[in-house]
Amino acid sequence: MRSFLSALLITTTLFVISCKSKSKSGADANKPDVLASNLDTTVSPGEDIFQYANGGWIKRNPIPAEQSSWGIGNLVIEENLKRLREISENAAKSNAAKGSAEQKIGDFWATAMDSARVEQLGLTPLKPWLDKIAAINDVKSMVATVAELKKIGSSTLFADFVTQDDKNSEVMTYKLWQGGVGLPEREYYFKNDSATKKIRDEYVKYIALMLTMSGEDSATANKEATDILSLETKLATASRKIEDLRDPYANYNKMAINDLGKMSATIDWTSFLNTAGVKNIDSLIVGQPEFFKALDKELKATPLNVWKSYIKFNLISDFAGYLPEKFVVTAFNFNKLFSGARERRPRWKRVIQAEENVM
Repeated sequence: MRSFLSALLITTTLFVISCKSKSKSGADANKPDVLASNLDTTVSPGEDIFQYANGGWIKRNPIPAEQSSWGIGNLVIEENLKRLREISENAAKSNAAKGSAEQKIGDFWATAMDSARVEQLGLTPLKPWLDKIAAINDVKSMVATVAELKKIGSSTLFADFVTQDDKNSEVMTYKLWQGGVGLPEREYYFKNDSATKKIRDEYVKYIALMLTMSGEDSATANKEATDILSLETKLATASRKIEDLRDPYANYNKMAINDLGKMSATIDWTSFLNTAGVKNIDSLIVGQPEFFKALDKELKATPLNVWKSYIKFNLISDFAGYLPEKFVVTAFNFNKLFSGARERRPRWKRVIQAEENVM
């Protein structure tokens, strides 16, 4: 089968090229042959059909430093970004009616592009939330704070979201899912190859630097960073491997709201859901019940000060892109380990992405 497919690809490519050699008339005579112009004829199609067919385009279109990948579809995205920028700039200058979409877009753009004001404010916009975290005095108040933070876009402890019901696509459902870790997936906490060890070391440095920039002394921040990695490792231990998340039915456990306490009694689920804004449902889907049972144990066993440091770090890290430059740069430098991008996108592109996400 593989040989047949290779032969078919080669035959098709050669057929297209042969068509190019036929005479053209009228306007077509001046049009370049797109397929032929993108070939890399230094490569034998029998050795590498992909490089032969696309190599010319790839050589002329290197991946930009701000991107982790690149293709012809990105050209459409870039054009769209330019148009969105023009819309936003015009809205900011329009003096639009209060409450209109144009006024909201213009105000968002003007505020987000004012980098000098961002530097001046520092962590002030997060202060009410940092104060809430500092005031946590027991697990109950901690869970309540986590529920409030989820509403503003900082998610800790576990993942939760609304999506289609895997067994009935016409119905939307609320899901509880394993989460609470800062590295992309569980294996980053356990593999011992040099590359993964380096990522874990860099993660601890990243946590410590974020906490130091928020006002912690370096010794305290380093200790907290180590404790946070240890806590996340426990959560990762209770998490399923990525290959075990592929089957939706194996991660489908429908539960009544009233039965959630049997899985995790430490969390007052009625209060949590109400604070998080999840209302008028009597059941939900739990992806990995064993994770929530393990989380319940950690809520009791892990010292409260470690949980508070963990929540504080997550809040600052989640909003790093909107904070002063030192936070933005620190987050970018850490995320380079995963993204492959060598440079940050310009501010206006980051603002457009944020604008798209919230508006």
